[in-house]
Amino acid sequence: MGLPGKVYLIGAGPGAQDLITLRGAKLLAQADIVLHDALVTGDMLELCPQAVKVSVGKRSGQRSMAQDAINEQLVAAARQYQLVVRLKGGDPMLFGRADEELRALEAAGIDVEVVPGITTAVAAAAATKQPLTKRGIARSVAFFTSSTAPEHAASTIMPDSDTLVQYMGGREALITAERLLAQGRRPQTPVVVIENVSRADQRILRMTLADLAQGLETAHGPVLVMVGEAMAQRARQPGDQ
Repeated sequence: MGLPGKVYLIGAGPGAQDLITLRGAKLLAQADIVLHDALVTGDMLELCPQAVKVSVGKRSGQRSMAQDAINEQLVAAARQYQLVVRLKGGDPMLFGRADEELRALEAAGIDVEVVPGITTAVAAAAATKQPLTKRGIARSVAFFTSSTAPEHAASTIMPDSDTLVQYMGGREALITAERLLAQGRRPQTPVVVIENVSRADQRILRMTLADLAQGLETAHGPVLVMVGEAMAQRARQPGDQ
């Protein structure tokens, strides 16, 4: 048996095909096999027509492949193919289970490289024209998620930062708002909720923290919740689409 191939953990970005990095797109065009998340769009997979495509999707609240099984598939793919791509939504190193996959590949002696992608929070800030930081108002930002591994209990303490960005925030938004209010955030704190960032069916909602505490309607795609005084809409800011 020859030497194993190389694995690239590539960030696909928030969804739109033209928001993947140039390096990521070039590697996709050369890949022998692509193991991709459920949130990776069909348009993105058009960048690798020559590759074998394997869905190893993990979506919050839905039945999905166990992480150990994904790790095993990556190792097996590297022993069969020369250029293996593990394509993840957003950036692999932020809520992307990269630690588990890196450990498995390193333990198997397989060469691995990470290619960063645009994380959803940054894409959401761009889509809403809403900077996450603002001079004199917001100088710190925290990214967090309430989705945790079963062995880790979710913290009841929200991050103490000026701007908070909750990934996978749809179902947990109500609890998040209640905790923030209990910790002293004012009820009129601006909130921006964005669903399907950068995609054709993108949807933006503006509300207050008190509104968020009433919950969100069922979403049809990934939801990001941005909270903080920096989320206040500017006087002449164009309306959201």
